[in-house]
Amino acid sequence: MKFTLSWLKDHLDCERPLDDIATTLTRVGLEVEGISDAAKALSGFTIAHVISAEQHPNADRLRVCMVDTGSGSPVQVVCGAPNARAGMKSVFSPPGTYIPGKKITLGAGVIRGVESNGMLCSAAELEISDDHDGILDLPADAPLGVTYAAWAGLDDPVIDVALTPNRPDCTAITGIARDLAAAGVGALKSLEIKPVAGSFPCAIDVRLDLPGNPSWCPAFAYRLIRGVRNGPSSAWLQKRLKAVGLRPINALVDITNYVSLDRGRPLHVFDVAKLTGALVVRAGREGDSLQALDGRTYTLDATMCVIADDAGPVSIAGIMGGERTGCDETTTDVLIESALWDPLTIAATGRKLAINSDARYRFERGVDPLMTMPGLELATKLAVDFCGGDASDIKLAGTIPDIDRVIDFPVSEVKRLIGADIPHYESKIVLQSLGFWISGHQGEAWKVAPPSWRPDIHGKADLVEEVVRIVGLDRVPATPLPREGHVMGPVLTLQQKRVRTTKRLLAARGMAEAITWSFIAKEQAALFGAAAGLDLANPISSDLSTMRPSLLAGLALAAKRNGDKSVHDVALFEVGQIFHGGEPGEQSMSACGIRRGLAKVNGAGRHWQGSASADVFDVKADALSLLSALGINADALQLTRDAPAWFHPGRSASLRLGPLVLGSFGELHPRTLNALDVGGTLLGFEINLDRLPKPKVKATRTKGHLALSVLQPVRRDFAFVVPSGVAVGDLIKAARGAQKDLISRVSVFDVYEGKGVGEGQKSVAIEVTLQPQDKTLTDAEIDTVAAKIVAEVTRATGGSLRS
Repeated sequence: MKFTLSWLKDHLDCERPLDDIATTLTRVGLEVEGISDAAKALSGFTIAHVISAEQHPNADRLRVCMVDTGSGSPVQVVCGAPNARAGMKSVFSPPGTYIPGKKITLGAGVIRGVESNGMLCSAAELEISDDHDGILDLPADAPLGVTYAAWAGLDDPVIDVALTPNRPDCTAITGIARDLAAAGVGALKSLEIKPVAGSFPCAIDVRLDLPGNPSWCPAFAYRLIRGVRNGPSSAWLQKRLKAVGLRPINALVDITNYVSLDRGRPLHVFDVAKLTGALVVRAGREGDSLQALDGRTYTLDATMCVIADDAGPVSIAGIMGGERTGCDETTTDVLIESALWDPLTIAATGRKLAINSDARYRFERGVDPLMTMPGLELATKLAVDFCGGDASDIKLAGTIPDIDRVIDFPVSEVKRLIGADIPHYESKIVLQSLGFWISGHQGEAWKVAPPSWRPDIHGKADLVEEVVRIVGLDRVPATPLPREGHVMGPVLTLQQKRVRTTKRLLAARGMAEAITWSFIAKEQAALFGAAAGLDLANPISSDLSTMRPSLLAGLALAAKRNGDKSVHDVALFEVGQIFHGGEPGEQSMSACGIRRGLAKVNGAGRHWQGSASADVFDVKADALSLLSALGINADALQLTRDAPAWFHPGRSASLRLGPLVLGSFGELHPRTLNALDVGGTLLGFEINLDRLPKPKVKATRTKGHLALSVLQPVRRDFAFVVPSGVAVGDLIKAARGAQKDLISRVSVFDVYEGKGVGEGQKSVAIEVTLQPQDKTLTDAEIDTVAAKIVAEVTRATGGSLRS
């Protein structure tokens, strides 16, 4: 929101410095993003008289000018402007002046052998327009030696305020003036708008045809002005519009822009001669289109509100008018519209059509409904004053809604919510100065009615916010947090610790972190067992319509996108929420990783020594390493073949800890990959962090003694013939349990089926490591342990030692 200081002072009686005004605006929640002060920027530029302009002796396109600056002897300036001539008035800048249009500081110099002590400036060099064809040619009565900015009226600072969406009242300069006055910076001037009496009845009819959506346009006020002369608007109005970045068009259009900025009331004007029949406010229809005032043609639909005549749409309601009924210099009769539009409909239409207009900016935030008639009266007065003509009576289609609402406000809420002792009378003064109506203010409980221009005020906390932002946050005491008499607990929760540990571990294993959408397409969610209730009521697109039941879908699609860009070897992980239902608590934290192509733990890509593709054992190692890092004993885990259906049934497994299913790993099913349009082989794992058991509480955080044996470990190999259906994990578990105090490690190094092994059987070879602690083992002791291993494996699996 931009406005000039003089425009603000139309509504605020204030003599405070500009810096005080800017500081106060930011303090009350209207953050000042910048102040453009041409008086400061152009303080070194003065009006000068060119005494003579002779041809440069060494350059055809340069002239040597003698310039009277009004401060002493004439100054010699070399100038390349084609319009430089003797007798003209222009703008002079001496050496040492910063030239904003060129981003340089001017210095004295010699140009083609002739000394030059300054510069005659163009409008582009002063950044007041894009005209750089010649130096400024000022009127003959321009006062010599006077600062150009002051003479040209450029000494009016422009203030740029960043508005939050909940402050529609401050899209009007009057609203900003009201806040400043409430904060003690000046006094608010009268904002009364006197009505303009109509001299004849309005002959144009407007009908609201919104049977299913009456809220789209509750009220439509309008009046006719006949006999106008539409030309350029007054110089002061053009100057103000230019200062805030608007291009003056003609008097009637400039008036609507002025009222929109000044009072926050967007208006529109129609050339009556270009209308065909009566106007109707309706929903868009199939085939409707409009060539708007921005020169673009928009296709309209039934979700949009339009104003139409018998020939079709003439305006996209509340956003932009049509070119067909626009006002120009031939306009003699004009219809001024002041209507109320539904903020949600305006926002949706503007977003769909990608139109960002000043009218949309205000209507989608909510304009003051009680300004509908006064805004029309103000525009009428300005139109008659600038363009002449006679105004008709005002007509109103629909009804201006009753927005009266009363809030029960215990004054003690100010102290309770902000901790500051604000006197009751001060709170009362603040609220009343902001336009609030207060009843019962003698006691502790007030009844407060917000003004019509504050649709953001709904309850007690909003009223407290109004009080504290005006009196100042510096009134809120700085109260330290209570210091407990005991050692504070940990800062991070168990889940936060697990998430951080997970990310560090997986990154250390060569995987890159990815962050994907929390929602995916419905058919993709179904592939990963989506439960009922995960569909979004208002999805941002059809491809993002369902909350994700697994992280694998997003990572698989991320791998596909990398593959489409010829990055086939990827290892990605993500830690985030997955959803089991649509109710609170039906979500959990999950850790997921995928590997594709040559992206193994030791690195990705081809190598001259040769590299193998990642396989299911790589993601198994990822999952087991992660669980170990999170405090889960890998020896206590069981691997079962009941992995979810989106995994390959013969190349996947679930990770269990007793009855708990902690996660799963394996190769994704080709059917799943085909449905996701992901080519090749993809391996992944997913661990549910919320299902991991909580660590046992230790009496101390001190780590236990690190026991390392100085004795040589002993390794023995065993080969067992077992039925093909026996899980290798069961064999390992049996071997490890034969004598736990000596057996430190059991690993598989060969699995064989075929010739030499009976049908329906397989040979499993394991390496068992014995780690003595107290003494070196004798051969007899080693043989005893070996016998126990054979006996335990035979008992658990029904197999036998291979001969």
